[in-house]
Amino acid sequence: MRLAPASALLAALGLAGCAVPYGSPSMGAGPGAPQGLTGGGAAALPAPAGSRVAILAPITGPYAGIATELVNAAKLGLGATGGSGLDVLDTGGTPQGAVAAAQKAIADGAGVIIGPLTNSEAAAVAGVTGPAHVDVLALTSDSSVARPGLWALGITPAEQVRALTQAASAQGHGQVAALLPENPLGDAMARALQNAGGNGQVQTYSSFSSMNSALRSLSDYAGRRGPIDAQIKSLRGSHTVEGRREAAKLARTPIPPPPFQALLVAETGSGLGELASLMPYYDVNPGPVLVLGPGLWAANPAAVAAAGFRGALYAAPDPAVGASFQSSYAQAYGGAPSGIAAIAFDAGAIARVTTQNGQIDQAALTNPSGFAGADGLVALGADGSVKRGLAVFQVSQDGAQIVQPAPKSFASGS
Repeated sequence: MRLAPASALLAALGLAGCAVPYGSPSMGAGPGAPQGLTGGGAAALPAPAGSRVAILAPITGPYAGIATELVNAAKLGLGATGGSGLDVLDTGGTPQGAVAAAQKAIADGAGVIIGPLTNSEAAAVAGVTGPAHVDVLALTSDSSVARPGLWALGITPAEQVRALTQAASAQGHGQVAALLPENPLGDAMARALQNAGGNGQVQTYSSFSSMNSALRSLSDYAGRRGPIDAQIKSLRGSHTVEGRREAAKLARTPIPPPPFQALLVAETGSGLGELASLMPYYDVNPGPVLVLGPGLWAANPAAVAAAGFRGALYAAPDPAVGASFQSSYAQAYGGAPSGIAAIAFDAGAIARVTTQNGQIDQAALTNPSGFAGADGLVALGADGSVKRGLAVFQVSQDGAQIVQPAPKSFASGS
């Protein structure tokens, strides 16, 4: 089984809900998650005039195929599977449609809006929801649209990189560099690494040939190999038996390691094989260099291992956490939900806790302890940031094993 290219998957929803690109049907939450959500005191925005909950979903348009699943999962999170308690408004899958739907939701008394789905829609509705002090639980994973009162609930590259760099450091690979494609995922992971305190070495590429050049430059192959080659040339130039013997011996000497201990990549599918062929050529060998990859690998870690990256790490939700959500969704609606449904469920469950007794508890939204959400812990910051508790997995021939469990609490600031 081949993994789909990361760029194609991300383009489908404009970085909407990273659970979609993961492609794993095992991501979800437990039926008890709404009861497990916790509120608490924190600085809050002014309360909106309304207290209803609405969802902006692409009932029509290019993403209509997943609209029903989003609505169903949000209802399950709200505890409103019978259909009451949630106003459903169509965005048509466009920014203009999302703005119109948000305006209608606010006019109808919404205080919390679930959705919209994509980053462009979320950015568009902010101009409407911000002045009205209506909280937006968007389903995108593009954190660039986040701001006070608008949260991107999808599992972001930033959260993946944060978990990966922590795990790499714990394994003695604290110096992290990145070799990333010029696409939305690569750009987001590059920013995340720099924000996470990486060593600042990031090389990007747009094709196999530029991947070759980028890895050569990033690994400082010329600087590592050049002095050795110069010595070999000098020894051979002596035209002596001893010189030729020393040159042959030196040619077999390993060159110094690259100037990093871990390498962050964002390849899937055929790109993984291409990368695997280049790394040994430039003496960047998985093992001595710990390879860190995207959560997309959760779709088929065995394929990642087969491409030559056994032992590499990626960060994603723990599938065991989602087992009961799968069961609850199937029992309520039939069929297995996709990963994006877990994000909509989280939004519904958060809305359920923060709209008790006809009032919106603004402080509960930004409780630093967070919520026991669908894929694990999730905490909303007052600035619009979202923190998620991800597990770190190590790729093996048989799949992947957890090497760093997801945190059970954010109390320590993890």
